[in-house]
Amino acid sequence: MKKIFFLILISLKTFGQKKPEDFGYRHMTFEYKKTIVDVLIQSKKGEENIKKPLFFFCQGSMPQPLLKYKNTVLYGTFPFDVSDFLTEFHIVIVGKPGVPVISDVKDLKNNYQYLIENDSVSRIYSDNNYLDYYVERNSFVINKLFKEQWILKNKLVLAGHSEGSTIAAKLATKNKKITHLIYSSGNPYGRILSMLVEEVSKQKNYDLIEYWKFVVENKNNIDYNGGDTYKATYDFSQPSALHLKKLKIPVLITYGTKDWNAPYNDLLYIESIQLGLQYLKFIPYFDLEHNYFPVNDKREPIHEVYNWDNVGKDWKNWLDKN
Repeated sequence: MKKIFFLILISLKTFGQKKPEDFGYRHMTFEYKKTIVDVLIQSKKGEENIKKPLFFFCQGSMPQPLLKYKNTVLYGTFPFDVSDFLTEFHIVIVGKPGVPVISDVKDLKNNYQYLIENDSVSRIYSDNNYLDYYVERNSFVINKLFKEQWILKNKLVLAGHSEGSTIAAKLATKNKKITHLIYSSGNPYGRILSMLVEEVSKQKNYDLIEYWKFVVENKNNIDYNGGDTYKATYDFSQPSALHLKKLKIPVLITYGTKDWNAPYNDLLYIESIQLGLQYLKFIPYFDLEHNYFPVNDKREPIHEVYNWDNVGKDWKNWLDKN
């Protein structure tokens, strides 16, 4: 699925060695299934060692470094305003396999992707870019972090946006340390349905159905062909609704009504009422798209109007009440 990376720019005096620590992040690395896992933790300045619960954010798709910079400008790591959360939480984000944790944007390709020769992804990325790798790896990271003295273990908020929402929904069923889930701009009935709605809207045909047949026939294929592998597409097209319906923790579902996945979030909303799933809370954002931008008459995002900070405040308000 197409994604847009938000450019939240932070002026800096110097980049020094261009390490995450230079920008106020704690950088931890682990080894998981022969891959190096980069973990960034952002804490309120001066409170890095104060015991607080974790706010664990699962980002969306594409092989992007977590930290991107240009000259003396650092691009934002999180799309929402983290200052709303830092008083209460340490905020965690985990990098993509085979992708450096930090990079100059001049070394990145379209949509700030880290690509190697012939504009291909690294083999480490393509071999591990699928749902269960991220679910199991993130659970591994959570268990590792819970051994740290600066982690308060009575609460763990898991949030995911877009592809990250699918990861978060399944992970919430696997790791019992998770106490709250925020599911943002996902399709609870699978990625392929959002792709189909968009294609039909633009082209008035069902060519994607033939593509889906091929994906299903090759659902374990991890060969890179210029986009997500067939395995990635297949895995992320499995319904998150199955996981969301069996959770027993508070769940917040946010989405824009102009997103291609909106009808399927509406469907889950209707089902949750019928099934009495009162732990599911829905916030639809009217006339906003996948990344919470308003759209013009051509359904193109208007990037000058940035709504992510308001979405983040709604997340925090919901957490304060739950």
